[in-house]
Amino acid sequence: MKFLDLAKVYIRSGGGGAGCVSFRREKFVEFGGPDGGDGGNGGSVWAEAVEGLNTLIDFRYQQHFFAKSGQPGMGKQMTGRSGDDIVLKVPVGTEIIDEDEETVIADLTQVGQRVCLAQGGNGGWGNLRFKTSTNRAPARANPGIEGVERTIWLRLKLIADAGLVGLPNAGKSTFLAAVSNARPKIADYPFTTLVPNLGVVGIDGKEFVMADIPGLIEGAHEGRGLGDQFLGHIERCSVLLHLVDGTSSTITKDYRTILTELEAYSPKLAAKPRITALNKIDALDARTLSTRRKALEKAAGGPVFAISGVARQGLTEVLRALMAEIERGRTKPVEEAEWRP
Repeated sequence: MKFLDLAKVYIRSGGGGAGCVSFRREKFVEFGGPDGGDGGNGGSVWAEAVEGLNTLIDFRYQQHFFAKSGQPGMGKQMTGRSGDDIVLKVPVGTEIIDEDEETVIADLTQVGQRVCLAQGGNGGWGNLRFKTSTNRAPARANPGIEGVERTIWLRLKLIADAGLVGLPNAGKSTFLAAVSNARPKIADYPFTTLVPNLGVVGIDGKEFVMADIPGLIEGAHEGRGLGDQFLGHIERCSVLLHLVDGTSSTITKDYRTILTELEAYSPKLAAKPRITALNKIDALDARTLSTRRKALEKAAGGPVFAISGVARQGLTEVLRALMAEIERGRTKPVEEAEWRP
């Protein structure tokens, strides 16, 4: 299945049916009076988060969603049929953004969550509604209210507990494959990973979801490489795991490059709890490992884990540190708003 995390969609709700002008015509009834029915309501356009979807690829092949209009009213006080609603089924974690690409209409983060994107128009009143004590035979009816037409953007942000960040070829996909059942593409060249991958990681009888995104390079926020478009998939993460390639001769520069790109994308994302790990230690001798680990600890201002995804060294300690940060985020008290009558 192809991965797509951004789609432009055109929607339109149905208009309401017109009311009917009709009079009762029956044998032996001299003054039948009005009996025009109301028009039916137009169909609405809804969005619903469903299970089993992890891409917006369906909206590449169909971008237009138009609900049906209500039927006009008829004589004998018959109301017109209402138009059917249209439901856009989207993956959990989808943000619905207005045409200006800034205003967030809704953020669907739970299965079954629904939001109305375009309300259908109300049906017009028939002339029966206008009958009064002084006007016993009204000859007017209301037209239905027109539907709403708008353009929206759907943006998918994967829901994961931990996110992997680092330069291309830092060993992120290898790490994910080593600690979970995910099988991302792994190769010895930059930008092997072109789309985000998710994996369920287990440690000490507990589980959490980890997201692997394509690597960042210097100037990614300006569009270099694959850009920073995939950083949205780790915005919901509780903690970030920053992998630094231990075989690189510029590990401190590599470390600062990622921090710069995170801050350029979103200061909120850069402020998330972050765990730093020196990867590929199986390719280093003890002296080189000690020197580069100390240099990275000085740059990071904190402890650095030494791991190897290929040799499976040091993985347990890193996973336990990630799990501790995730549980700390889950138990963080939520500030309740002051109650007002």
